[in-house]
Amino acid sequence: MKPYKKDISSNLEKPDIITKPKVEIDESLLAELQTYAQTEGQVIVHCLLYSTRSSGTLIRIWPSTYLFDNHSDHRSELVTAENITYHPVWQEVPAGKVAHFTLVFTALPKSCSSFDLIEVIPELNGFTALEIQRNQTDVYFIRI
Repeated sequence: MKPYKKDISSNLEKPDIITKPKVEIDESLLAELQTYAQTEGQVIVHCLLYSTRSSGTLIRIWPSTYLFDNHSDHRSELVTAENITYHPVWQEVPAGKVAHFTLVFTALPKSCSSFDLIEVIPELNGFTALEIQRNQTDVYFIRI
């Protein structure tokens, strides 16, 4: 241990660590929050994209990426994306590497049993994943 660390720590009192704090939440507020979570649930799609080109791959996500319910006109909108850049900025995935990114969408209707992920863009080769079977968690892992 370096001397300056020892000098500092010797002057400090040990903290009081609370391992199991007691939290009280109003029952009506808790019920309201649970209802909100169930009706306003989001759909999370974790994506893997393998860069198979020898020169690497450029990727980005357009805000016009949606989940389309296969049995209705419903369209869930992209709320946010993590670990991928938004159009117009490109992100490089080096040759032989894998890009991991997450897309978060607004809720699908309860009646939805399958849906398509489609990046609606004016270019060729947007991201698509068709006939994704709905699960109870609304968390999905797909390879694009």
